[in-house]
Amino acid sequence: MKVRTRFAPSPTGYMHIGNLRTALYTYLIARSMGGQFILRIEDTDQERYVEGAIDVIYKTLKMVGLEYDEGPDIGGPYGPYVQSQRKEIYQEYARKLVELGGAYYCFCPKERLDALREECQKKNIPFKYDGHCKNLSAQEVEEKIRNGEKYVIRQRIPSTGTTTFHDEVFGTITVENSTLDEGVLLKSDGLPTYNFANVVDDSLMRITHVVRGSEYLSSTPKYNLLYQAFGWDIPTYIPLPPVMKEAGKKLSKREGDASFEDFYNKGYLVEAIVNYVALLGWSPGDDREFFTLDELKKVFSISGLSKAPAIFDVNKLRWMNGEYIRKKSVEEFNQLALPYYRESVKTDNIDFMKLSRLLHTRVEILSEIPESIDFIDELPEYDVAMYIHKKMKTNLENSLEHLKKSCEVLEKLEQWNEERINEVLKELIQKLGVKNGQVLWPIRTAISGKQFTPGGAIELLDLLGKEESLRRIRIGIEKLEKANT
Repeated sequence: MKVRTRFAPSPTGYMHIGNLRTALYTYLIARSMGGQFILRIEDTDQERYVEGAIDVIYKTLKMVGLEYDEGPDIGGPYGPYVQSQRKEIYQEYARKLVELGGAYYCFCPKERLDALREECQKKNIPFKYDGHCKNLSAQEVEEKIRNGEKYVIRQRIPSTGTTTFHDEVFGTITVENSTLDEGVLLKSDGLPTYNFANVVDDSLMRITHVVRGSEYLSSTPKYNLLYQAFGWDIPTYIPLPPVMKEAGKKLSKREGDASFEDFYNKGYLVEAIVNYVALLGWSPGDDREFFTLDELKKVFSISGLSKAPAIFDVNKLRWMNGEYIRKKSVEEFNQLALPYYRESVKTDNIDFMKLSRLLHTRVEILSEIPESIDFIDELPEYDVAMYIHKKMKTNLENSLEHLKKSCEVLEKLEQWNEERINEVLKELIQKLGVKNGQVLWPIRTAISGKQFTPGGAIELLDLLGKEESLRRIRIGIEKLEKANT
């Protein structure tokens, strides 16, 4: 039997990290077992439907490299792959289920159901339909339908006995049938509920392994009773633990938690995001942390899945992203950084490759770049107190002295490059008989106006060029002269 998995998102907004992880694990289970990966859009909840959300799903899956074998946009033998286009199929199978004795028509008005819910609340017990319409005769049902009474179709569940199922992560689970609610399968508008549609679709689309959140464990017995009523094979269930925020709350689109697109737009690399997400609830069985998608397809196994919730740690993702950036060549990094350079640097004579060599090992996310280079176009206003550095043994007096002397030697420099700048400043430092920092810190402060910069004084002098560097050093001298008077 060929393994077939499906990713079945609802188009209710962006794809947050939990959605992406479900898609990734579903894909990896299929590929690691030589199977097929199916995309299905579950859009029966029309109230929550968000325009453009389906395109976001397509785009995200394409960006992260999760190629599906069948789906709404590429077709396949079991289409359509959008649930709203399968309305007649669900209606047909709902009616068939009634005939098989696995469901029944319910005509209870909203008022009666509301009263029943209220009663359950007063008793502090979970809501459970009381079976009011369960024993209506075929003639009564026909008459009510003929009279135009609104109805739903509910699942018929045995009042006695148990339902047992096997789960790949949690093992064998047995549930008392008497605890299960006879939920709605087909709503009054003719659309199916999730619980019914996904069972019908999974069976008709020959899905062998169902990957979904562990919160659906409680519903699994009801799914199995549906499979049994139709005489269908029950798939293998693979539950995923929830992805939690640091505060212990589950990641949620409704809570506005960050999506894949948010992280991508902030300058996180696709491969870093995929790698990190793969480790949110799965372990390779050793200490290895870095995997390409192709490597994951080879090593991923169901046995590595955890029962415990996974904690989404943005700092860990940030660290991993930094590692991925450092693995890039300077040329590759430069290509990634160019959009950020062009956004922040309007000065014509800046060599972006020089800038990339400075930033390559210092950047963890690409969106940090604008803030770290904002001094290039314009020297920011800064406090002269920045010249005072305990470790560098600088103060306002010696900073002024060393800036003046640095300015004198740099003015005379004809070849303005990193090598020559380094030579003349090292000669000056030796002549003055001071530590490197006592000369270089004031220079870096004067030309950047920042505590932290991508590179030291010599690299920044080379980057900014002779004219601009000297202009900024003179501004620094003026500031220090005023402060020292």
